[in-house]
Order: sequence, then C-alpha cells, then structure tokens
Amino acid sequence: MTFALFQNVAGSTSTFNNGELPATQLSSLVAIMGSVAMPDISREPRPDYFLLSNDDAIYEQDLFRNAGSVRPWLAYIDAKMRNGTIHEQAFVMERACIHLPRSYKLWKMYLDFRVKHLKKKKNPVRSKQEFHKVNALFERALVLLNKMPVIWEMYLAFLLRQPLVTKTRRSFDRALRALPVTQHNRIWKLYKQFANSAGGETAVKIWARYVQIHPADMEDYIDLLIETGHLRDAVKRYIEILNNPKFQSKHVKSDFQLWNDMVELMVNKARQIGDSSVSGIDVDRIIRSGIDRFPDQRGKLWAGLATYWITMGDFDQARDVFEEGITTVMTVRDFTMVFDAYIEFEESLISTLMDAAQDRSAQAKVDPDKDFDLDMKMMRFEYLMDRRPFLLNDVLLKQNPNNVPEWEKRIQLWADNEKEVVQTYTDAIAAIEPKRAIGKFHELWLNYAKFYEEHGDLDTARIILDKAVRVPYKSVVELAETWIGWAEMELRNENFDNAMAVMAKAVQAPKRSTVDYFDETLSPQQRLHKSWKVWSFYVDMVESVGSLEEVRAIYDRIFELKIATPQTIVNYANLLEENAYFEESFKVYERGLDLFTYPVAFELWNLYLTKAVKRRISIERLRDLFEQAVENVPAKFAKPIYLMYGELEEERGLARSAMRIYDRATRAVSDEDRAAMYNFYITKAASNFGLTSTRPIYERAIAALPDKEAKDMCLKFAEMERRLGEIDRARAIYGHGSQFADPRTEKAFWDVWEKFEVAHGNEDTFKEMLRIKRSVAASFNTDVGYIASQAIERAKAAKQANGDGAVNGDEAEEESADAMVEMERQARAPVGFVAASTGPEGGNRAAVADKEAAAAPAAVTNPDALNVDLDDDD
Repeated sequence: MTFALFQNVAGSTSTFNNGELPATQLSSLVAIMGSVAMPDISREPRPDYFLLSNDDAIYEQDLFRNAGSVRPWLAYIDAKMRNGTIHEQAFVMERACIHLPRSYKLWKMYLDFRVKHLKKKKNPVRSKQEFHKVNALFERALVLLNKMPVIWEMYLAFLLRQPLVTKTRRSFDRALRALPVTQHNRIWKLYKQFANSAGGETAVKIWARYVQIHPADMEDYIDLLIETGHLRDAVKRYIEILNNPKFQSKHVKSDFQLWNDMVELMVNKARQIGDSSVSGIDVDRIIRSGIDRFPDQRGKLWAGLATYWITMGDFDQARDVFEEGITTVMTVRDFTMVFDAYIEFEESLISTLMDAAQDRSAQAKVDPDKDFDLDMKMMRFEYLMDRRPFLLNDVLLKQNPNNVPEWEKRIQLWADNEKEVVQTYTDAIAAIEPKRAIGKFHELWLNYAKFYEEHGDLDTARIILDKAVRVPYKSVVELAETWIGWAEMELRNENFDNAMAVMAKAVQAPKRSTVDYFDETLSPQQRLHKSWKVWSFYVDMVESVGSLEEVRAIYDRIFELKIATPQTIVNYANLLEENAYFEESFKVYERGLDLFTYPVAFELWNLYLTKAVKRRISIERLRDLFEQAVENVPAKFAKPIYLMYGELEEERGLARSAMRIYDRATRAVSDEDRAAMYNFYITKAASNFGLTSTRPIYERAIAALPDKEAKDMCLKFAEMERRLGEIDRARAIYGHGSQFADPRTEKAFWDVWEKFEVAHGNEDTFKEMLRIKRSVAASFNTDVGYIASQAIERAKAAKQANGDGAVNGDEAEEESADAMVEMERQARAPVGFVAASTGPEGGNRAAVADKEAAAAPAAVTNPDALNVDLDDDD
C-alpha cells in the first residue's frame, strides 16, 4: 500500500549522490529496503527515498545489524515521532510492520497512529478513500494477528464510524469466529451498539444470537422486539423466561411484573398478535395459568383476560370471562376490580346501542331486532346490579365459610324468599365448623328455629333446637344461650310445662358431676349443669310459674353444685323472707358466709345483721352473731359492723357494754378510721356518762393516734378541761400537745394556746408558753423533714398572701428545691437557735452589725413578745 503523501519527486537520486551518502552505503540501504514492497531501485528510482536523511544513517545501520529485533525499530520510530514529519513517521512504521509482520506492538502502534490521524477528518464520507486505506491496513494486520482481541476492537470501533453496515456486520462475525469464547464479551459490547444503531431486522438477528449466550439480557431483547413490531416473538420470549425458574431479571422485576408486562402486551396488541390459530399463542390458556399461579392478583388477570376478548371483538366470550371471574375470586379487592370492569363493559355496550337507536329514531327507521337486543342488554345490566350484594357475600363466605355474620347478611338479602332462606340456613349449618365459627353460631340456630316459629311450625322449630343443643360449641355460654332460647320459645307460646321440661333437661347433671366448669378438655354439654346462666334463668322461670318448693329445691341444688353467687344468696334469702321463712333465710346467709370471704362476706354480714336486728331476735343470739362478725373482720371493714353492734347494745343492752364495744372498735378499725372512731366513742361516753368519763379515752387516743391527729385531740381535750374549769389540766394538755405542733407550720395550735393564756394565764404562764414555743421550734429545726415542710408551708402562705392562688406542679418543685436549701442552711446553725432569715451570708458580720447600730440605734425586740400588762387587769 502506498500513501498519497509519498509523492513522485524528480531528482530524488541526486539526494543520495550529493556527497551525503557514499555509493557503498547507498547499496547497503537499498539492500535493507529490498523487503519493502517497492519497485527495484536499479530499474526505477524509488519515490519515497527522499524521506531518508543523513541523521537516519545510524538507525539504518542498526536495523541492518539487528534486522529481526523490535528494539531498533522502536528506537527509530521514537526518534521520528519526536523530530520527523508525519510522512517520515508513517514511512518508518510501514517498513517496521513489513519486516516484522507478527509484532503486535508495532502493528498496534502503527494502527493507533493511522486511526488518530483520521480522527481529525471527522467525516468518513468525504474521506472515504483514506478510511478504506486504514481498513485495508487493519485487514493486513489481522492476517497474522487475528487472535488479538485489541486489534479486533480497534478495527470494529473504527468501522462503527463508517456507513458500511454489511462490512461491519461481517467483520463482527469474523471476530466472533476468530476469537475464543472467553473473549467474546469484548466484541459483543461493540456488536450491541452496532445492532442498536442499525435497527430493523439486523438488530433483531444480532440480539437473537446474543441472548443465546447471555439470557440475562432477554428483557432488553424483548423491548427491541416490541419496538420493531415482532410482537409474537416478544410474547414467546416472555413465555420462555417465565418458564425458566433460574431466570433472574436484570431490571429486578418479579415474576408477576413480567407476567403483567406480558399480559398487557397480549391484551393491548391482541389484533396484531392474532388468535391462537394464526400466532400459535393461546392467550386464554396463558392468562388462566397466571390466575392459578398468582392467586393474589386474580382480579387484575381476570379483567385482563376479559379485555383481551373485548379487543378481539368476541363480546360473549368476554362476558363469560367476567361471570367466571366474579364468581371465583376470593377477595373483595379482586371482586371490585372485576365487577367494575364488567359494569364498564356493559355500560359501553348499552351506550353504543342507545346511540345507534337514537340515530335510527332520527332517521325514522325501525329495527325490532336491534331494539330487542338493547332491551335484553338493559335487563341483563339491571340483573347484574341486583346480583352484586349476593356476589359480594359469596366472596366473603368463600374467604371464610365460618363467618356467621356474613351468613346472617345473606339470609337478610333473601328477605321474603322463604325457600332460599331455608336453603341458606341449611347451607350455613352444613358449612360452619362450630369450633372455628366467627360470631355467635348459636344465634344462627335460634334464628333458624324462630323462622319456623313465626310461620307456625313449632314441631320443626323444636327439631331444629334439639339438634342445636347437641352442637359442640366453642364455649358453655353459647350452649346455655341455646337452651335458654329454646325455653323462651316455649314461654312465648305459653307452653310452660314444656319450658320447665326443657330447662330441667338442660341442668341435668351427667354421671360425672364433679367436673370443673373451666376444663376446656370437656365438651360444653358435660359442663352445662354448672353454668350459672342456665340455673339463673331456670330459677327465675320457676319463680314465675312454679311452686315455692320447686324453687327451693333448685336453690339447694345450686348450693350443692357450689356455683352460687352472692346475688344467688341474696335472692334466695329474700324469697324465703317474702314467704315468712325467716329462719331459713338466716340459714341461707350463713351458708353464703361459709362460701365467701371478704369483701363479699362484709356485704353478706351487713345484710344478715341488719335483717336480724330488724327481726328483733333475742339479744343473746344477736350478740353471738355480732361476735362472729367481728371475730375475723379486716380492719377496713370493721367500723360499720362495730357501730351497728354498739347501736344494738345502746338500744337493747347496757350502755357500758356499748362503751366496751366502742373501745374495742378503736383498736380494731383501720388507721384511717381510728380518729373518727375515737371521736364517736368520746361523744357517746360524754352523752352517757358525762364529760369526766372521757378523760381516759382522750388519753388513750392521744397515745394511739399519729402526731397530727393527736395534736387535734389535745386541743379538744384541753377545751373540754377548760369548760370544766380545770385550767391547770388544760395548760398541761396544751404543753403535751405542743410537741406535735411546729410553730412555723401549725400556727393554729399556738394561736389557740395563746388565747387561752391571755384569757386564763398570767405573765409567768405566758412566758412559759413562749419558752416552750421556742424550744419546740428549735427541736423541729434539727429534723430534716420538718425543715423542708416548713419552707414549703411558708412559700404557700406567701403566694396566698400575694393572691397567686394555688401552686402548680412546677412551682411545687421549685419550693421543694428551696426547702432543701433552707434545710441545709438551718442544719449549719447552732443547735437550739433559729438561723437568721435575712442578713449577709458571710463576711464580717460584727462590722456590719456595728455599722448598722451606729447609723440607726434601736432596741432589740422579741417578735414573739406581747405587751401584756397584768396590772391593767387588776
């Protein structure tokens, strides 16, 4: 191959004879270049020798000595790349590739050089000849280097720049045949680009070969098939990947997403794909297999299948698919989806027919067949809308046939259709499993029997209820409700004997009567005789229509079965009391007290004792009853019983006995009731035996009560002594009570004592009171709890004085914190003294005090002192 840059220069031989190269060297150079595909220099002057210069002699000699080595050629090329022209560079590289045609490095360098040179000419059409020369050069290189993938990549990438579709495709095929399979990925990367740019059948054929080796890219191939209009092939490829369990979507699509894409393609392009006889693709069968494969998407697939037949124009087949869909789906969501599509389909058909009818009417044409067809479709549409509640109910029942409320809704839907109502009841009872029923299964049986009752067929209703009581319900309560419903039916029809017989049969105990009511391993029928609900209804019914002896026998049986409740005891006792069986009613209370403990026993004792006292039985018997009642009574329930006991002794016994009872009560009641009990005891003692008799009671109360209540009791005790004129005793009581009253928090106590001393004391007693007050304050200052409480009380008092009202939660926390600070400050004060609330907290206190005294001299006064002039009283 000869380049255009190699021009025919006249007188080129003179270049070699101008003294720069000797004749001997010239012959040697000719010998070296003899292998280049050029005409013999002896016959015709070489046109490209002018590219050699004196500077190249050293490289030419090196080539002569090492003709088979790559190194001198690389050095020669490197020198030319730095200093030579583009013609000289191409000349040397061409000679190197001719002398060493198997050298990958030389060919790679030469090809890169030629391709880079052509990149400047960006239009392969205008430079067509130059591109063809480089193509020929690549072909020469690939003769011996056809196993080199880089050469192929360079060649193919170069061909992609040229508008040579056939040549490029064949070159890609040659590359794939020449290279091993492990190197094909490098070729396919370029081949896919070529296919996408070529498009059409070429792209389809190339991608078909590619996905045979790389099936993971099948989705891209399917997109190409759809884009190029090969819809049948696209569907077949979808089927292929969906039937392959090992296929993993490159675009991270699930199986259903692929199914959905395929269904949308088949439905939207149904006419282009054609029916199964033409395309070989059975769309109906494919979508139905998807319905079985994806049960959670049945609604969408049924709607898609119907849409396919609509697109194909087969409306009857589409209607059959809709009907099959709405009757087989299992969820409300799927049903709604299919039904809405069905309604939309029917509405579109009716709308089309109505438009056609209007056109005929406008043209004054009459077509009875089309009008009849429109009427039929309207009737079908109305019938479909009427069926919707039933179809929806069918879906819910298919989801869970044990759903009792849904069966009841279905019964209500049939309304006056008696035959269908009976059939629905029969189907429901046959379908529902009692242990897995959702809702009240027994009510379904009762309503079934009531249906026949309302139609006057009591015998059939009894047969139904007889079967109902044998059903293994989930709980005893349902079985009890069934028996009670049966008895109520007999009562409604005034068959009282039958109702009694039904309940007697219901409460009949099995052979093993010691069963546990809560033993779930036993059937409800085995535990029914211990159902309080059944016995309660039985008792109420017998009380209404039976005799007293029958009622008593039932109550006794309830006690034998140990299922009596407090209400049972009260009802039984009231019944006996109403019939003047007072002693028997008392026995019932005693039996109840044996069964129940507190707090139920307290209510029973309360009723029992009240009725016994009202009955005015002997005092000795009543005392025994009260002693039994208070024997083991808890403290929280003791007060009412002791008060009742004491009242009894006051009315029918001795006052001293009542006092002894009240005294026992003060020790038996709870701490919350003890102060009130002492006050009541003191009041009763004062009214019965005078004020002086209350002194020992006050003393015991002060010793037994907590400090706060003891302080109040001291005030009352002292007031009582003051009224009796015992001033010294009252003062002593105030002194005793002062140990419970902190002067900072209990000002009311000290105000009362202060008034007492002003009224009845003298200067000495008043000073003694003040001394005690300071002593008590000092003692409380050493107690951490009292210090904190004092600070809180002072803060509350200050806020109330300022009109702030109640203290909220945050303020209470701040007060608590202030109280702790105050407590620490008070703790640092000397014992026996109150820490100052104002003044500097450090520094030279003495100097500050002297300075203040010099500025404003004043006498030190005691804030607690009062100006009491005893002489004025005289």
